[in-house]
Amino acid sequence: MHLSWFMAFTLIGLAICVPIQRPKEKQEAAPDPPDTGLYYHRYLQEVINVLETDGHFREKLQAANAEDIKSGKLSKELDFVGHSVRTKLDELKRQEVSRLRMLLKAKMDATMEQDVQVDHLALLKQFEHLDSQNQHTFEARDLELLIKAATKDLENYDAAHHEEFKRYEMMKEHERREYLKSLDEEKRREEEAHFEELKKKHKEHPKVNVPGSRDQLKEVWQETDGLDPNEFNPKTFFKLHDTNGDGVLDEQELEALFTKELEKVYDPRNEEDDMLEMEEERLRMREHVMKNVDLNKDRLVTLDEFVKSTQRKEFNEADGWETVEETQIYSEAELQRFEAELKAQEEELSRRAEQLHQEHKELQQRQVELDAQKKEYQQVVLHMEQRKSQQLEQAQQAGPGGELKFQAQPPHAAPADHASPPESQPGPPGAPEHDSQKDQTEALQNQAHPDVAVQ
Repeated sequence: MHLSWFMAFTLIGLAICVPIQRPKEKQEAAPDPPDTGLYYHRYLQEVINVLETDGHFREKLQAANAEDIKSGKLSKELDFVGHSVRTKLDELKRQEVSRLRMLLKAKMDATMEQDVQVDHLALLKQFEHLDSQNQHTFEARDLELLIKAATKDLENYDAAHHEEFKRYEMMKEHERREYLKSLDEEKRREEEAHFEELKKKHKEHPKVNVPGSRDQLKEVWQETDGLDPNEFNPKTFFKLHDTNGDGVLDEQELEALFTKELEKVYDPRNEEDDMLEMEEERLRMREHVMKNVDLNKDRLVTLDEFVKSTQRKEFNEADGWETVEETQIYSEAELQRFEAELKAQEEELSRRAEQLHQEHKELQQRQVELDAQKKEYQQVVLHMEQRKSQQLEQAQQAGPGGELKFQAQPPHAAPADHASPPESQPGPPGAPEHDSQKDQTEALQNQAHPDVAVQ
C-alpha cells in the first residue's frame, strides 16, 4: 500500500499494498490526501511523508496485514529506520508538542487569570496521539499511539456526521413550523401547499440504483467510461477506477462512483434540492458498499473483495435505493426533545441577556456617580488652587519682618461748608499718646457744636 494512503486511511483504515511502479513518463503527481478532520491532521500527514522515504519500513509494510497495523505491531519496525528519518520524526514531534502547548496556553489565558501557572505536562496527557512523557524524540510508542488514535477517532467520524445531519434536519423542520405559526390562516395554507409541491417535485427523479449493484456499476461503465454495457468486466472496471493505482479502492474512489446516482436526485439550481442532503446521501452509499464488500473491515476494497462482491446474489438486485427523504431520519418524539432543548437554550440565553442588561444599567449608574464625583473633585482642586494663589499674594505683601503691611486709607472728604480741622501737633516728648488723641476729639466736638464750645 502506498504509505500515505495507509496512514491517512488505515491509520484511518487504508490498505496495505505496495504502490504499483509506473514508468516515470506516465506517472502523475499524486493528489493531496483529503483532510481527515482530525485536529492533529497536519502532524499525521507529516509523519506519513517522512516514513514514506524509508525503504526498510516500506518493505515491512508490504508484508503486514490490517490487524498488524491497527494493533501497533508494525510500529516496532521504527527502530530499524534510517537515522535521518528518526531525526526528522523527532523534530516533527517537538513541533507538535510546542503547538499543543500554545493551544493549551491560549485556552488557559482565555479562561483563567494571567498569573495562574499552567501545568502543560499534565494537560498534554489528554492528547492520545503522542507520548507526552517523552516530549523530544519520536519512538515506536508514538507511532503506535498515532495509529490507534486515528483509527479510533475515524471509526466515530461517520456516526458523528450522521448525528449532526439529523440535528440539521430537525432544525429545518423546527424553523418551518415556527414560521408557519407566525402567519395568518390564508398565508399558512399557501406556504404548506408550496412546501408539499416542492417535496413532490423533489421525488420526481429517475430510479436510483443500489450502490455497488450491477445496474449501478454498469451505468458508470457506460456513461462515465464510455464502454459497451454488454461487455461489463469487474476486473477491468476495478482497474479503471483505481485512480491512484495502489491496488485498492479507497473511500474517495468509491464515492466518485456514486456521482451519477446523486445527480439524478440533486441539482444545486433547484430550490427543492438540499446539497447537505446530497452529501449525507453520498456517505450512506459509501457505507452501504463498505458494509457489503469490505470483508476485512479495513475501509478499503481490494480487487479480490470487489470481484467476490459481483458474484453474490445481492449484486443483481433490481430494487431501487431508498434516498434520504424517503428515510425517517428522526421521530416526532426526537423532534419534540430537540425543540425542548432549543427552548431551554433560548431561556438560558434570555436569562443571561437580562443579566447582562442589568449589569449594563448598573455600570451606567456607576458611571454617572463617578462623573459626579469627578466633577466634585475638580471643584475642590480649583478652590484649593484659588486659596493657594491668595496666600501667595499675601506673602508677597508682607513686611521685612514677615508682618503684614496695611495700606493707609485716605480720610473721607469733608463737606464744602466746613473747614477741615487743623492737623494735630504732636505733644511734647514723653507726653502720653492718649492725651493727643483726646485733644483731637475735643476739637472736633467744638467744631460740631460751637455754642457749647463758647460756654
